Amino acid sequence: MRSGIKQVAEQAGVSIASVSHVINNTRYVSDEVKRKVYEAMEELDYRPNSAARSLRSQKSNTIGLIVPVLPSDTSNFFFMMVAQGIQYTLKQHGYHLLLSNNTTEQIEDEKEQIKLFNSKLIDGLFIASIAEDVGYLNDIVGSNYPVVFIDRNPTGYIGDCVLADGIGGAYEAVKTLILKGHRRIGLLTGELGITTSNERYDGYKKALADHDIPFDSSIVRMAESNVESGYESAKALLDEQKITALFIANNVLTMGAMKYIQERRIKIPAELAIIGFDDYDWTQITCPPLSVIRQPSYEIGVKAAEIMLERIEKPSTKSEEYRLPTSLILRDSC
Repeated sequence: MRSGIKQVAEQAGVSIASVSHVINNTRYVSDEVKRKVYEAMEELDYRPNSAARSLRSQKSNTIGLIVPVLPSDTSNFFFMMVAQGIQYTLKQHGYHLLLSNNTTEQIEDEKEQIKLFNSKLIDGLFIASIAEDVGYLNDIVGSNYPVVFIDRNPTGYIGDCVLADGIGGAYEAVKTLILKGHRRIGLLTGELGITTSNERYDGYKKALADHDIPFDSSIVRMAESNVESGYESAKALLDEQKITALFIANNVLTMGAMKYIQERRIKIPAELAIIGFDDYDWTQITCPPLSVIRQPSYEIGVKAAEIMLERIEKPSTKSEEYRLPTSLILRDSC
């Protein structure tokens, strides 16, 4: 049986009136009472329904953000830049941002984080989900508030999406290598299943096809996105196959690959031309500095926040996808 406000009050050891004041923000309630109520709501998986939310005299002016960041994953810089863009834009309109990292990259933890946000009565949710299908949001979120997806465009739920043009970025990188005379162009990419990996893989293949170069799966390596996998994948590819250029589809794999390439003392770009994905400070101080595809991370955050504010004011049953262009930063590695 679904829990109600009475069960929340009993669980928290407070009056029903206190729970109502916490939910609806209608009277001062001490932080201690709020904490007890929020904890009880989370434990009981209690969510005020849409009708109850509509009776609130004030909005919470708080929006949640969930990103998947492993402790060893340097992509946290990308997501932190996105968060800065979101936070700056929301602040201009009187909103606060609650940030939560899914450090395990497990779907159950993602769900629990959303339930916790629900207990705080957020007005909207930004999420870079680890799942391809987020149909579970229909039960956990429903139509209580707008959802804006960032960096990934999953299926199963209606929500706007803001992401970089992964296909265009990868296409530009591979086309650049082709125009420099390369035909044996290897690829290191993260495992398929999320929008970013899928699109960079598709962009690689499309550039080859458009320039009449047959796709060769033997010079493609898919790996978990961590430094160790980047190292091992580069080692396997370069030891087993003859390639003259390499496109690496994410930053953390680039780090691992470069470690192996430097250990082997492979001359860049004379023996191997390289273009990576994401422009981090370290890519400028390698020898030679790396050519990369730069993502508009801060701008993604700004755009996502603008869409969120619009959806809060004007809810919609339709969703739109917004693609921000990437840019090729040419240095000395290709």
